[in-house]
Amino acid sequence: MENLIDSQRAYFNSNATKPVQFRLEQLKKLKALLLDNQSLLDQAIHQDYGKSRFETLLTELFVVFDDIDTAIANLESWASRKPVPTNMLNEPSSSFIMPEPLGLSLIIGPWNYPYQLSLAPLVAAIAAGCTVVLKPSELTANSSGLLAKLLNEHFDRQYIAVVEGGVPVITALLEQKFDKIFFTGSVPVGKIVYQAAAKHLTPVTLELGGKSPVIVMPGSDLDLSVKRVIWGKFLNSGQTCIAPDYVFVHKEIEAPFLEKLAEEIKLRDYSITNGNYVQIINERNLDRILGMIDFSKVSYGGNHDKGTRYLEPTIMTKVTWEDKIMQDEIFGPVLPILEAFESLDDVIRQIKDRPKPLALYLFTNDESVKEKVLSEVSFGGGCINDTIMHISNGALPFGGVGNSGIGSYHGEEGFKSFSHYKSIMEKPFISEPDIKYSPYTPEKIAIMESLVG
Repeated sequence: MENLIDSQRAYFNSNATKPVQFRLEQLKKLKALLLDNQSLLDQAIHQDYGKSRFETLLTELFVVFDDIDTAIANLESWASRKPVPTNMLNEPSSSFIMPEPLGLSLIIGPWNYPYQLSLAPLVAAIAAGCTVVLKPSELTANSSGLLAKLLNEHFDRQYIAVVEGGVPVITALLEQKFDKIFFTGSVPVGKIVYQAAAKHLTPVTLELGGKSPVIVMPGSDLDLSVKRVIWGKFLNSGQTCIAPDYVFVHKEIEAPFLEKLAEEIKLRDYSITNGNYVQIINERNLDRILGMIDFSKVSYGGNHDKGTRYLEPTIMTKVTWEDKIMQDEIFGPVLPILEAFESLDDVIRQIKDRPKPLALYLFTNDESVKEKVLSEVSFGGGCINDTIMHISNGALPFGGVGNSGIGSYHGEEGFKSFSHYKSIMEKPFISEPDIKYSPYTPEKIAIMESLVG
């Protein structure tokens, strides 16, 4: 491990990664590598937990390709020096901001989207000019193994190296000094990563999670609202950090909303045998999710099979904050519907009383409701009248706030997360006013007082 870190640091210090042309070549090389091996990528992730080719394209590779294309189109602008104004005190001079790569980076990827959530930060690191040690999740052994094989065979390990393994490997990596750590995963592990980074004063981006609420108001298009909530919730069998975690529905529309939920699930034919649904990642996680369900409150679904790691899309109703399902992020195909509300203020209070969510989804046509929720509730990002899709727009920074994360990425925000911005002032060798130099006479004091007054 130390030899790998030393070799990457030496390679970075050689300045090989800094030219913009080099970065562009590496981005194009990565895209070509992924395109040439799409069938292998499909096979590997299907072996891990049954993800279909369609979902692999939609939820894994689309975002990565979009990030690559955006970086290629804009990298010269992102990496250029930006002139800024100079204040009167420093005239005559010029001022500019100069981005530079942070250096040796560690990216720790999760299992739920093993390609997207490992490769999207890698794209950002390449664009910024960093070297990278990438640690994918050991839970998706086939996907992670393929990533390791492809990247280690086609990129110099001094530049990009994939390291496989479980907790001992992560522990050993976190003992090393990096210039940047990017972690995607759970809040408890995020705290461990943050503590390890603090020992070296290493900057971090933490993409975590939390319980992301849905609010459905009267006057919404109920058919579209239900369609979009169900899609976002049961995509990847709910194993999505920004999946709708629970629903507030107004009392006026509770009955038709619940009726349409069941109809929509039936319509979408969720099955692990037809490519419309995926397995739970492992039996341990299936047992964890089942342990959260109060089956007396299940209004739809609940059927499961441990042999195939299948859990049917499940709806719970009349849920309260005391229920076990509301104590932690679900990360599975169970959608709790809280007791119907009448007061939006009460909904906002309940959300604000708890850790800030990674996402929030509001369904309404009322402009005053939109403004009220957006201005009063803190959350990472989200959608109005949709779910999940804000992550697919590279122009929107993606990240959390508070317990749901630190920092953001995608597009230029990804470039920024792996960069340091140096502030530079340049002065010519010409005469200047003598005011800042001693002796500090009464006349100089008078001038300074006039400037600050």
